Amino acid sequence: MKRIAVLTSGGDAPGMNAAIRAVVRTAIFYDMEIYGIYQGYAGLIEREIKKMDILSVDDIIHRGGTILDSSRSKFFTTQQGKEEAIKALEEFKIDALIVIGGDGSYRGALALSEMGVEVMCIPGTIDNDVASTDYTIGFDTAVNTAVDAISKISDTSAAHNRGNVVQVMGRDAGYIALFAGIAGGAESVILPEIEADFESIYKKMLASKNMGKMHSISVAAEGAGDYLKIAEDMFNHTGIETKGTNLGYIQRGGSPSSFDRILASVMGAMAVELILKAQTNRAVAHKNGKFTHFDLREAIDMKKELDSELYRIMNMISM
Repeated sequence: MKRIAVLTSGGDAPGMNAAIRAVVRTAIFYDMEIYGIYQGYAGLIEREIKKMDILSVDDIIHRGGTILDSSRSKFFTTQQGKEEAIKALEEFKIDALIVIGGDGSYRGALALSEMGVEVMCIPGTIDNDVASTDYTIGFDTAVNTAVDAISKISDTSAAHNRGNVVQVMGRDAGYIALFAGIAGGAESVILPEIEADFESIYKKMLASKNMGKMHSISVAAEGAGDYLKIAEDMFNHTGIETKGTNLGYIQRGGSPSSFDRILASVMGAMAVELILKAQTNRAVAHKNGKFTHFDLREAIDMKKELDSELYRIMNMISM
């Protein structure tokens, strides 16, 4: 394995640049040629491939987004698209491909591996919904961004004696909502994985109101329902004026946290070293406090369940 390539795919996540940096510098350390593929799988098909060197990744560890850009390619999901991607790898004599992304990116890499491409996956998504790893690159930063916003919203909600339903990202996974809700001191967290008990939420708001607390914060994952409708229902059931705030794409941007930088750096280096050991078609991970790796098919087939104990504790201490 003397020539490898790296791409980022799907939604961008803070820390992707730190992972790219680690991949490039580790490859160069081992006298390998390293190529960057721009615009994800779509860029692979279009041959947007450039050789990288030390200066290619200089001063990027602190930057959000991805210097390789990212995209989602419908053409790549077709047989013709995958065959064209393999032709591109063959033209550039790429021995192995490193993919940084989430579940969809993993599945694209698996499809290529089943067609003979040597691949390696690194988990990069703010949703933290890759089952093979406890933490994905970008999740910690996204939670910190959400908590900072929740704290500011809480200040103004308290000043006006009103509630606020803060919507965070998470169409199918409520990890950002749960972690940000606990860290932000929310009164309730509404998740796509668990059916919300709105009657209990209303009772909690009324109990707080009766004690003299007129403001509240609820955190809702985007897949858990219309946050504006939730806010309207809260007002109708409690009489507490309740607004809605959608944090949107600010959760994807910004300088990555130290945790995400370290996670990305170790995973990037690991991916290259595994390729050198001819251990390909795998997914690197951080599991039970340790860095490890899994067979890619096994990693994709794993199921990730929301931490019910965290959810129980959140409900117990919120008021």
